[in-house]
Amino acid sequence: MSKKALVVDDEKAIVKGIKFSLEQDGMVVDCAYDGQEAIDMAKANEYDIILLDVMLPKFTGFEVCQQIREFSTVPIIMLTAKGDDMDKILGLEYGADDYITKPFNILEVKARIKAIIRRTTKAPSDEHCLIFGDLKLNEAYRRVFVKEKEINVTSREYELLELLIHNPGKVYSREELLDTIWGSEYPGDERTVDVHIRRLREKLEVNPSEPRYVRTKWGSGYYFQG
Repeated sequence: MSKKALVVDDEKAIVKGIKFSLEQDGMVVDCAYDGQEAIDMAKANEYDIILLDVMLPKFTGFEVCQQIREFSTVPIIMLTAKGDDMDKILGLEYGADDYITKPFNILEVKARIKAIIRRTTKAPSDEHCLIFGDLKLNEAYRRVFVKEKEINVTSREYELLELLIHNPGKVYSREELLDTIWGSEYPGDERTVDVHIRRLREKLEVNPSEPRYVRTKWGSGYYFQG
């Protein structure tokens, strides 16, 4: 079955170029040109990936990302023209999985899309859950529950948690987590890891400042305490 993408940008030439290139790879591509249209389309359709520009009419890309995260875990790649670290960090804070700075090479965009879809698409398998106290990780469906209530996590947050859970007590440095989860060629820095860990704690922990599960080894990195 063809993968489905939503491309959101108010510059129609950019949308047209991305749409054409992704369709050449067999993807089905929908387009939106402002923030409200993007939110409406994300609610009405199931997408495998969303490419979302930061600067949009009606709602900014950050606001769109935040609203989509209220009802969907679809992978989101932010597109930013500024090349500003703060834009990248804000995108991650609002729940984006990745970001690309304009002007970009379409081959890089396609490579990032394929990598994220490959990581987030799992073949059907028997349901398998890992349970630690009130925390449950359903690996068959990549879902996370706390006290039987499903927690809306992004694909990156899920992958971080899954890695840590499978290696309880093992301390991973920020650099190791960045290389393992994002890949050695990822251009971001270690603050990306800190942002995702903080977001995970806010979602999983009763008291994020005194975490039970995702712990910090000062001066070394992060580990999971079962």
